[in-house]
Amino acid sequence: MTSVSYPGVYVEEIPGGARPIESASTSTAAFVGVVEKGPDRVVIQDEDRAHRITSWQEFQNTYGGFVDGGYLAESVYQFFNNGGRQCYIVRVVGSGARAASVTIPNRASKNGIKISANSSGAWGNALYVNIEDGLEDPGNTFTVSVYDQIDPESIPTLQIAQAATPIEVLENLNMDATSTNYFATRIKEDSSYIAAEIDAENVVLDSGYHLGAGNPATTITAGLKFQININDDGYQEVTLAESSTLDAIRDDITAKVSALTKKKNSTASAAFSGFTCKFADADGVDLPATDTTTEKHLKLESGTSGADSSVKVRQSTTDNAAGLLKLGAAHGVSFGGISRRRPAIPDPTELYQLGDHPTNSVEGVDDLVSITVPTSYKAAFEHLNKITDVSLLAVPGVPGMFDAGVEYCENRPLRDIFFIGETDDTDDSPADAETYRKSISKPNTYGSIFFPWIRSPDPSGRQAEPILLPPSGFMAGLFARIDTTRGVWKAPAGTEASVSGAAGLLVELTDIQQGNLNKIGVNCLRRFPLAGIVSWGARTVYSDPEYKYVPVRRTAIMLRRSIYDGIQWAVFEPNDHRLWASLRLNIGAFMNGLFRAGAFQGEKASDAYFVRCGLGDTMTQGDIDRGQVIVLIGFAALKPAEFVIVRIQQKAGQTQ
Repeated sequence: MTSVSYPGVYVEEIPGGARPIESASTSTAAFVGVVEKGPDRVVIQDEDRAHRITSWQEFQNTYGGFVDGGYLAESVYQFFNNGGRQCYIVRVVGSGARAASVTIPNRASKNGIKISANSSGAWGNALYVNIEDGLEDPGNTFTVSVYDQIDPESIPTLQIAQAATPIEVLENLNMDATSTNYFATRIKEDSSYIAAEIDAENVVLDSGYHLGAGNPATTITAGLKFQININDDGYQEVTLAESSTLDAIRDDITAKVSALTKKKNSTASAAFSGFTCKFADADGVDLPATDTTTEKHLKLESGTSGADSSVKVRQSTTDNAAGLLKLGAAHGVSFGGISRRRPAIPDPTELYQLGDHPTNSVEGVDDLVSITVPTSYKAAFEHLNKITDVSLLAVPGVPGMFDAGVEYCENRPLRDIFFIGETDDTDDSPADAETYRKSISKPNTYGSIFFPWIRSPDPSGRQAEPILLPPSGFMAGLFARIDTTRGVWKAPAGTEASVSGAAGLLVELTDIQQGNLNKIGVNCLRRFPLAGIVSWGARTVYSDPEYKYVPVRRTAIMLRRSIYDGIQWAVFEPNDHRLWASLRLNIGAFMNGLFRAGAFQGEKASDAYFVRCGLGDTMTQGDIDRGQVIVLIGFAALKPAEFVIVRIQQKAGQTQ
């Protein structure tokens, strides 16, 4: 409320009381099953296992292709093919599944970094990586190239010349955990195929140094210069004395640099006082004084060791000596104090393989061991607990999952998911379908069964003839399509409920056969001359006749979810007539919108729904004292015209 203190006009905004309620999504599905690759508990947190995708291409990018013996990929394909827009995938993996990996040695010949496929599964066996110097700061950075070899068993030692173009290249990675190019961070953020971590043995901390090129000048004229930067303290100029031998040059550089004064307070004094200039070979290994045959390189080394130890050299603007001494970026390479942690470059003709192979020291992969039905799948359901926009659930092609599926849907706090089930692929007769229905131990209205399986062109292209696919993926897409075009209150059945991608059915049913199955809640897929293959049933596996139809149950789910989300604002509001009136207003407006869209029975709104909330109507004073506000909502559900009866009679006794 505005504080009034001076004569004048005060303007303020006050709430109008209208808080629109939006209809909850009813067409987002969740598929649970076995896929080739993708998010699993090996490399990410469990709560991230339910991953949303919005297209078939995105599914392929994230979860790979088709898996022998599994139907999830084919079902997701048919979901999008039949009108689905988005879905969640929960990958099921066995307790023994792990990611293919390889440990790569560092420059100190100890275990350096471990690179693995970014999810478990045999798919990772086909991955190879190559290590090269980075283009920027090659002494400290490295580039990882990822290759995909379709048949790794056929090539014991893959050579770069035999490999295809890399599927991914990650450039200029380093071992500095504070850097934006830190290898583990960059790979996690930018790679679609691999994950990486540092090995426990990789604790090498040396002095940073700059290694010049071979054959430096052996004589120097007095007054020549170069610039040096130790431990990133800043560049300082070094003026050399006249020298006629390489030993004298070495000693003069050591003396001159050691005498420099640090520029930053944070720089350790020992970086300068302990500085040395040495002779080394082309690999940076110090040469003994007695070695007179190996080509010598000047090695300028910091007096401290550790992650911040470094030496950089550049040429002077005048009287430059760097070129003569083969120092600086044009000739030499700088190595930081953690550069030996960097992975070693392999033989230039070989790559590191991630998967099982007798010639490599790699971790083995057991892809799908220890998956049990329904235990593994019930555990996977739990990854949907925090997902609030899923309304359909399917476990395509996995026998014995109906009881577990509807149990999960019924036991969710808001009961906001509907399970789409199917008979088994071996159920090829009406009697088999009836037996399956009778095997269900806990029928309830939060699920439906579809029969029979569908013959469809193989989406993988591996077989020329149509293959059998479970109907749940097709039906999830069809549910989504009908929801979008007609509304969740329209039964996902009838001549408009055509099944895209269906070339045939496992069994063709007669009217009498379907009639027997319809009575026990088995929804059938039928072929009709003009309509093609369609969904021809819309019943739940009901124990409560009030919700025996799929659209009635799903409409109730939509109402529950929408109203729950839409009245969160009421929590902790004063529990009086203003709140009750506001709830009646906002929920009533929502229900009226649905009535006008055709969601309920009744010619008038008063026939279609009611919203009640108030003292003496839905609440007692005791309820209010307990902090409760109770709203009662009723709706006249639309039920499908399942049986269209036409009576024909002769019109007798007509006169002209």
